[in-house]
Amino acid sequence: MKFFVASSVLLWALSAAAFAGVDYGREVKPLLASACVQCHGANNPKSGLRLDTAASILKGGESGAAVVRGRADESLLVALLKGAHGEIPAMPYKRNPLGDSQVELIKRWINEGARAPENEVPSRWMHWSFGAPMRSNGSEMSMQQGGGHPIDRFIDVALAEQGIEASPLAESATLVRRLHLDLTGLPPTLAEAQKFERAFENEGGRDLAVGQLVDRLLASPHYGERWGRWWLDQARYADSNGYSIDARRSIWPYRDWVVKALNDDMQFDQFTIEQIAGDLLPDAPTSAIVASGFHRNTQINGEGGIDPEQFRIESVYDRVATTGTVWLGLTIACAQCHDHKFDPISQKEYFELFAFFNSTETDGHGGTKSAVHELVGEPFQKEAGKKKTGTTLIMKELPEPRETRLFIKGDFTRPDELVTPGTPQVLPALVSRSAKPDRLDLARWLVDRNNPLTARVIVNRVWQVYFGRGLVETENDFGVQSSAPTHPELLDWLAVEFMESGWSLKHMHRLIVTSDVYLRSSKARPELHLKDPGNLLLARQNRLRLDAELVRDVSLASTGLLNPKLGGPPVYPPQSAEAMKGGQITRAWPTSKGADRYRRGLYTFFYRSTPPPSMMVFDSPDSLTACTRRARSNTPLQALTLLNDPAYFEFAEAMGEVVRTEGVGSAFRRAVTRQPLPQELSRLEGLDALTIGRVLLNLDETITRE
Repeated sequence: MKFFVASSVLLWALSAAAFAGVDYGREVKPLLASACVQCHGANNPKSGLRLDTAASILKGGESGAAVVRGRADESLLVALLKGAHGEIPAMPYKRNPLGDSQVELIKRWINEGARAPENEVPSRWMHWSFGAPMRSNGSEMSMQQGGGHPIDRFIDVALAEQGIEASPLAESATLVRRLHLDLTGLPPTLAEAQKFERAFENEGGRDLAVGQLVDRLLASPHYGERWGRWWLDQARYADSNGYSIDARRSIWPYRDWVVKALNDDMQFDQFTIEQIAGDLLPDAPTSAIVASGFHRNTQINGEGGIDPEQFRIESVYDRVATTGTVWLGLTIACAQCHDHKFDPISQKEYFELFAFFNSTETDGHGGTKSAVHELVGEPFQKEAGKKKTGTTLIMKELPEPRETRLFIKGDFTRPDELVTPGTPQVLPALVSRSAKPDRLDLARWLVDRNNPLTARVIVNRVWQVYFGRGLVETENDFGVQSSAPTHPELLDWLAVEFMESGWSLKHMHRLIVTSDVYLRSSKARPELHLKDPGNLLLARQNRLRLDAELVRDVSLASTGLLNPKLGGPPVYPPQSAEAMKGGQITRAWPTSKGADRYRRGLYTFFYRSTPPPSMMVFDSPDSLTACTRRARSNTPLQALTLLNDPAYFEFAEAMGEVVRTEGVGSAFRRAVTRQPLPQELSRLEGLDALTIGRVLLNLDETITRE
């Protein structure tokens, strides 16, 4: 099966490269697979109409051919998608309709002759994401001929095809704030903002000013903190065990390892290997062993009367699901109890992945020897100028692997056939160092250049941070039910660039944030809303509310309270005494004193059962499972938190002191970077200093990246 699918994908890729225009395999087929094939697939298609291959589309069903080549307006498929048939209801039936841009894509494909690869295999497994990313000949020629920024070339072509004009670049004050927040999570100081604005406004100085600022921010130790939080969301990092007891745990050295690895621009393939199997590396350094704590972020049940084996198995289930989500962008957990309903992952293949994680000494319950913290002695605080050591949780392989069996319906009390470690057949074969593959083999397989998913998944998630939406909207599902990429050639170009750069995340950041598409104004345009209401083609930037930790960090930095210290044990900023009463056990919250009171949100102690309310109100993830995209809500509770939370009231008092010593204008610029308008100043100047401080920290603009 592996050879069959790989060959099919290769044939499709070679055929697709032979012509320009709409790419059936990358654009049309995934769209129809997601929206239509559930009812119009190979198995008992409704009305006799199959939409899983181009040939079956042209053949049609009981109502005749679905497509008339070259004449989209006469094609039944278009009429059904637009709800314009008259006798047959709009399709997809009783589901969300396709967007106008999606219907237009299908119309363009039809008008271009409904071209598709010859000998297309009628299989839903021939999905765009299962083929290796490639830089198409057309895109490479375009780059060589057109010059300019490579990302802009892809975006501008798509805009031109739709007759959409790109927005101008944002103003310099907006850009310096945007770059600082996106790369370090902290606003610029007044001096930093003014320096950039002067350089940016000089004739011909734009590219130089942006490039120099980006290089400086990527070299800042605060870069690792900001992007470390992005990774810790996916690692489901927290400072407690979870479940109802939710006891404290010490795993902060893993958090500090992530920050340092990102600051050092550790190659992402090595970053992956050390987290999945750092303990299995030959002569593994302490840092790599600490990195293996990635999969010790599972919950641990410390309740009495539990079945220890049940919760050990639950931990392994979590590790399989997290690995599939974070690196492969696949919903592998759906095959835990039965074959996956949509993707080519059987239950047996699920348990072959399970076998990689089934032979560690760690478990999912408390109170046993194997759950005791492992001591590490390597200093993690070099950046802070102070060496510290701590205990942390790590992975450790058993001397002999456990026997792994498939569980009937996922029930660990119903073991069935014996399985050995392996990977899904739809993906490239695993290369093992021995007859008994282990986690190190799996880790290397995840970042093998032939793996079609990992590079795509990661660059898509990086892109998502900068624009609020990935090139593939379903950032945690690249399977058959995934959204089609809005810019498939750009996605593949970025994935290949990521790998060819040596898996450098900093290279990808620099590439994205120096593009015009990133630097554009985020101001809404009425005419653009009519043509592209979701801004999928990125004619402008998107306004994004800051993540929970950054809301705190911006308040700390703008008021001058921020303690910039890196790493170390978690801290306990002020919060309501009621906050800790929500769990089964009311735990103490020893409010930090002195400078620790003003650490970045990254270092706030996080109980899974009673997380900090001021973070949860701004949509912080619960750390129970991997979070690949945070929600962005807008509720009255957020404004009330910024007004009345003990920590934010203290920040407002500090901002009030800035008003008294530096004036309203300076305080305003500290909060939002730009100069205040005359009418804004006039409304503020009649208020007392504390009220002004509370107003400035509660502005939508203060907690939003424009």
